[in-house]
Amino acid sequence: MENNTIVKEFLLLELTYVQELQPVIFMVFLFLYVINLLGNGAILLVVISEPRLHSPMYFFLGNLSCLDICCASVTLPKLMSSALHSHRTISFLGCITQLHFFHFLGCTEAFLLTLMGFDRFIAICNPLRYPLIMTPQVCVLMAAVAWISSFFYGLLHSVMTARLNFCQSRKVNYYFCDVKPLLELACGDTRLNQWLVSVVTCSLTMAACFLTVLSYFYIIGFLLLKNRSCNALRKAMSTCASHFMVVSLFYGTVGLNYIPPTSAESIIQEKFAGIIHTTVIPVLNPLIYTLRNKEMMLAFKRVFWRKFVLRFSHRRKLFAASK
Repeated sequence: MENNTIVKEFLLLELTYVQELQPVIFMVFLFLYVINLLGNGAILLVVISEPRLHSPMYFFLGNLSCLDICCASVTLPKLMSSALHSHRTISFLGCITQLHFFHFLGCTEAFLLTLMGFDRFIAICNPLRYPLIMTPQVCVLMAAVAWISSFFYGLLHSVMTARLNFCQSRKVNYYFCDVKPLLELACGDTRLNQWLVSVVTCSLTMAACFLTVLSYFYIIGFLLLKNRSCNALRKAMSTCASHFMVVSLFYGTVGLNYIPPTSAESIIQEKFAGIIHTTVIPVLNPLIYTLRNKEMMLAFKRVFWRKFVLRFSHRRKLFAASK
């Protein structure tokens, strides 16, 4: 007879059983989180403040930076709390909420990467029609559709998981609440939930990945076949290379997370990929986009000069005049 007691909280997996390493892990996560907030926050500030960056590419980049801050905020605070205080419990409602936002924001990022690939495809392969196709209204509409549809996708997973009975154990074999680890604890019929993960999630991921990669391969083929100046070719390839690097990191870790494990080693790889996906990638995204983008670096300097250097110089003059 199944024990269908109501579960009020879950116990998350420890990152390490060596207690002496817990403060070190906390400092590493804190460092990554601060870098994430500063890097992506700086990109948001520059994209909003600099009129020269008010274009579709940087509009989507600003959305991606906002997403990276939110994605890290879903999992990292709890991971840091677990490492510092060894308090690994999470309430049932907190677990379902974390699951919802993890899938909501992850799906939004997949859609945004597809939109960024489409934007570069139109800009490079059809530059004359680019201002007519990628108007501000169209960009806002596409971003809104990505955010709203992803919200309902995440809601689907959270509602379907919340309705399950959990009778196996309270110990989640993962560092945060996700669908697959929770399904391992569920009793009763989970076939519909398994179908959502294996069919809906994988189909959306593969479709978004295919369209994104197709855009960049079409761009590369177009540039190689079309006679263009070396400077234009170099600039376009540099932009696409940074975008494609982000796409590869994102879908590489997603694939390791949701391809069914075949051995104990693959399960360890899955857990490692989950940490990379939620902690390291949001930090790498601003570095990849800024270090390889001269226009963004110049915008950083202009905004920094206006907001800090000139303001500090003005205050010094006022202070000197008041004496």
